[in-house]
Amino acid sequence: MSDARPAKSAGYLARTRPVVPPIYQSATFYLDDLAYKDIQEGGLREHWYSRFANPTVDATAAEIAALEGAEAALMTSSGMAAIATTLLTLLTTAQPRRIVAARQVYGDTRDLLVRDLPALGVEVAMVDATDIGAWAEAIAAAPTAVVYAETLSNPQLDLTDLPSLAELAHAGGASLVVDNTFATPYTVNPLRHGADVVVHSATKFLSGHSDVIAGVVLGAADTVTEVQKRVITFGGCLDPHAAFLVWRGIQTFSLRLERSCATASQLATRLAANPEVVSVRYPAGDIAARVMRPDRRGAMVAFTVRGGDSRALAAMRRLTVASEATSLGGVETLVSTPFNSSHFSLTPTERVAARIDDGMIRLSCGIEDPEALIADVEAALAATV
Repeated sequence: MSDARPAKSAGYLARTRPVVPPIYQSATFYLDDLAYKDIQEGGLREHWYSRFANPTVDATAAEIAALEGAEAALMTSSGMAAIATTLLTLLTTAQPRRIVAARQVYGDTRDLLVRDLPALGVEVAMVDATDIGAWAEAIAAAPTAVVYAETLSNPQLDLTDLPSLAELAHAGGASLVVDNTFATPYTVNPLRHGADVVVHSATKFLSGHSDVIAGVVLGAADTVTEVQKRVITFGGCLDPHAAFLVWRGIQTFSLRLERSCATASQLATRLAANPEVVSVRYPAGDIAARVMRPDRRGAMVAFTVRGGDSRALAAMRRLTVASEATSLGGVETLVSTPFNSSHFSLTPTERVAARIDDGMIRLSCGIEDPEALIADVEAALAATV
C-alpha cells in the first residue's frame, strides 16, 4: 500500500466559508498568469508575496476604509510607519519639498519634522494648530506640498478646524494629511472635511486591546498606491497575524468607543469641578460642533493638576483602576504624564511652546465602570494634597 502524499498541501484550498478572515501567514503564494501580470505591472494587486500584499492585511484595511469613508486603505507596521511613509511619498512625488505642520503633534512625529525631514532637504514650517491665521500665513509664505495636522493633538487635545485648514491647503496647492488617531472615525471623518490623506496608529483605538503595533493610511486609490510603493521598498508592511488582531478589535470598535467616550465626558465634567485641577482639556465649542459628530467628543481627557509634574506623578501612582503606561485606546484606562513619556524629547521650554503644562496628565478612558474610574482619579488627587 502506497503511503505517498500529495506534493502540495491542499488543506487551505478547501471550499470553506470562514466567518472571520483566515490568518494568511504565508510569506509567498503560488504564481499563476495573473500574478505574473501583476508583477510586470508593479505587483500591487495580486497576492504573490506578503511584503507587497496579503489577504488578511487587505481584509483589515478594507474594514478601516469603511469606517473612514475612504476609497482605499493600506496597513503598515506601525503608526509612525504610516506617517513617515506618507509624508516621504508626498514630499518626493510632488514639488516643492515643503511642509507646513502643526506644532502640537506626537513626540516622534515632531522628531520626524524637526530632525529627519530637514536632513533630507525638506523645508518645514510649524505653527500653532489652533491659529487658523498662522496656518494661512505659513501656507502663503512659500509654495507648499503638504499640510499636516492631528485632528486632536497629542496630548493637548487641541481640535483642528479641518474644513478651514483643508480650504487653505488646497488654495495653496498642497495636500492635507491628518492624523486621526486620537479622535478616531467614531467622532470625526477627516476625509469628509476635505483632508486628502488620513493616517492612524491602529495600535490605539482601532485595535483596542494594547496587544498589537500597526498603522494605516487612507485616501484616494492613486495616492494610497503611491504610498504602498514606498511601504514595499522601505519594508514597512504589516504582519498578517497583527493585521488579524486589528481586524478582531474593529468588530467591537463602536461598542468600545460608545462606552469610552461617555466615560470621558463624565470624567471631564467632574475634573472641571475638582479644586486640585487647574484646567481640563476636552473638546467643546464651535469647532467641535462643526467637525465632530453630535455628543461624540472622544475618549481622551487631558488635565493639569496643582503642584506640577511631581504631583502628577504622585497622583498617577496611587491609581488602582487606571494604569500608568504609555500608549492609549485600549479597553483598559491608561494614564501618563507627557513630560516623561510621549514628549520626553522636548525641553521644558519646547513643552511650554507646545502648550504642554507642567503637571499635565493624559488619560485614555477604557471600558471600566465609569463611577469606579472617576472615584479612582478623585481619590488619587485627594491623597496627594
